[in-house]
Amino acid sequence: MAEPPASRPRPLSERWLAFRNRLVANPRFQRWAAGFPLTRRIAHRNTRTLFDLCAGFVYAQVLTACVRLDLFAILAEGPLTVDALAPRLGLSPEKARTLLLAARSLDLVRNLPGDRFALADLGAAVVGNPGIAAMVEHHALLYADLADPVALLKGRPERTQLAAYWPYAEGASVAPGEAAPYSALMGTSQAMIAEDILEACDLSPIRYLMDVGGGEGAFLQAAAAHLPGRRLTLFDLPAVAERAASRLGRAGLGDRVECRGGSFHDGLPFGADTISLVRILHDHDDAPVRELLRATHAALAPGGRLIIAEPMAGTPGAEPVGDAYFGFYLMAMGSGRPRTSDELSRMVREAGFASVREHGTRRPLLARVLVAHKSGA
Repeated sequence: MAEPPASRPRPLSERWLAFRNRLVANPRFQRWAAGFPLTRRIAHRNTRTLFDLCAGFVYAQVLTACVRLDLFAILAEGPLTVDALAPRLGLSPEKARTLLLAARSLDLVRNLPGDRFALADLGAAVVGNPGIAAMVEHHALLYADLADPVALLKGRPERTQLAAYWPYAEGASVAPGEAAPYSALMGTSQAMIAEDILEACDLSPIRYLMDVGGGEGAFLQAAAAHLPGRRLTLFDLPAVAERAASRLGRAGLGDRVECRGGSFHDGLPFGADTISLVRILHDHDDAPVRELLRATHAALAPGGRLIIAEPMAGTPGAEPVGDAYFGFYLMAMGSGRPRTSDELSRMVREAGFASVREHGTRRPLLARVLVAHKSGA
C-alpha cells in the first residue's frame, strides 16, 4: 500500500524553502537584513520592489495624467519652465510642479538648470509611439474591471467593461459602430510591432499573404512595402473588413489589398501560401484557437507557411507581461489566455502542421514569432 502523501517526508528543497520563508517573514530578521552589509542591498531592493507593487496604480495614473494633458507633446517642442508649462497644462504652478516631479521620478521627464523640464527617454518613446498613449487611455476600462479583483476571479455575473469593448470575445456579431473603437486600438498596437515581425521572417517565398484577424490593416500596410507585386488579402469580421477597406483605400492600397469579411468558424478563403495571425490567438480560448489553427491549415496551399506573432507567457525577462498583465486582462475580457511558445507550438502541430520554429524578434516582450509549415503536395 502506498504511503499516504501527508506522512511522506518533504524534499530537502521544500524544507529549506519553508525555513527561508519563515525567516524572511520575521520582522526582526527584516530589520537585521536591512542593516547587515552582506544582505543590505538585497533587502533594500526587495523593499523597493514590494513598495512598487503596492504603488503601481499611482505610477500608472501619473502616466495617464501626462498623456491626457499632452505633457510629452508639449515638451517635444523643447524644454520649458514650470511657469511656462502650467498654463499650457491648464494647471496651477503648484500642481504642475507636482506632476513634473512625479513624472521625473518615473524617468518620463528630466529637469534642467533654470527650473526647466525636458523629455526623458521614456517620455520621448511615448511621443514616437502613439499606440502607447492609446493603450494608456484604454486602460481606464481595465482599471474599472479590476477594482475588485477577487470578485473578478470568482466570476461575478455582470458584464465587464472590457467584454463590452471587445464584443467578438463573447461570440456576438459585431455591428459597424461597435467595431470602430477596438479596430482602431488593434491598428495602433499592430503598427507598433509590424516591422519587428516582418524583419523576423523570410519574406522571399511569399507570393500570396492573407492576414487573418487583420483589423484595419496596419500589419498588411507595413507588409505591402516589403512585398511589391504580391497578392495581399485581409480577412476579418464583415464590419471590421469594411473599415479596413476604407482605411487602406485612403492609404493608397485599395487596389493592392483585398478585404474579405467572414468568420473563421465558417472556414477561410483557400490558396494563400502564407497566412499571418498577429495578436489573435491569445484573445481566444483553447477550443476556438484549435478551430482557427485547423481552418488555417486547411486554407493554406500545400507547403504553405503560418506566421503567429503575439506576446507570449514565459518570455525571459518579461514574465509579468504574460502571466500577470495579459492573464488578468484576458480574464477581464472574458476570453483567451496567455500561452507559452511551447504550448502554441504543440497546438500548431496538433492542427496538422509538419514543423514549427520560433524566430527571434527585436522586442520579444511585445511580440514573439512562430513560423509553421504545412506539408507539400
